[in-house]
Amino acid sequence: MKNIIGIDKEEAGKLIAKLNDLLANYQLFYQNLRGLHWNIKGKEFFELHLKFEELYDDAVIKVDEIAERILTLEGEPLHTFSDYLQTAGIKEEKSITVGKQGIEIIVKNFTTLIEKERAILTLASNADDEGTVSLMSDYIVQTEKTLWMLNSYLR
Repeated sequence: MKNIIGIDKEEAGKLIAKLNDLLANYQLFYQNLRGLHWNIKGKEFFELHLKFEELYDDAVIKVDEIAERILTLEGEPLHTFSDYLQTAGIKEEKSITVGKQGIEIIVKNFTTLIEKERAILTLASNADDEGTVSLMSDYIVQTEKTLWMLNSYLR
């Protein structure tokens, strides 16, 4: 049995679960970025304040895209913070004011996200779900480049 876009419903269900997990993680990542943006201090304030804003602007777009992909697959996106906190592997960060520590948190969070994106990419490919494959491919390329840049900053 197939859904409205021609994906096997059982395979779509697996993808929906993985995408909801990714959604929850992106929501925690987004909130961590907001906290870093608001609370960063020190000599690198101006540079990092803008970088964190750039990253959370991108994350909020991804949150919407992931939720809409879940809906396209005929699922329901998670939408409560209690669900996000229960589901996500990314943990809340609180009161981080030091730039290097903030970047290390972002690297750790991106590492979690890219692992989940790669798993979804494989699952979507096996299900012939080109829409999800394309979305994850784009995210992986962007995340890899950002991880390279952030790791260069830390050296």
